[in-house]
Amino acid sequence: MKKLLGNIDPAVLSMAGIRIFSGVLELTAAFIMLYLNDVKKAVVVNSMLAVVGPVIFISTMMIGLVSMANEISFSKLVFIAIGVGFILYGIYK
Repeated sequence: MKKLLGNIDPAVLSMAGIRIFSGVLELTAAFIMLYLNDVKKAVVVNSMLAVVGPVIFISTMMIGLVSMANEISFSKLVFIAIGVGFILYGIYK
């Protein structure tokens, strides 16, 4: 297993790990909704996921951007940050 993971970029591995965690969290929330079998409680569980989603998105983007910071010009990093800002603005407006 160490040989398999040894060839993977650490940034990519941590980004994928966060996404796997997010997927497991989503599946757990779905099973909790099924277990509770109540629409009001399911909406509460879903609202908790609405907070977690952007946090996962921002953390994976930041890991990727930090690992690419020395390969990309500053102006491109600014445009990427503006794009992420627009995505977040679109989600919350």
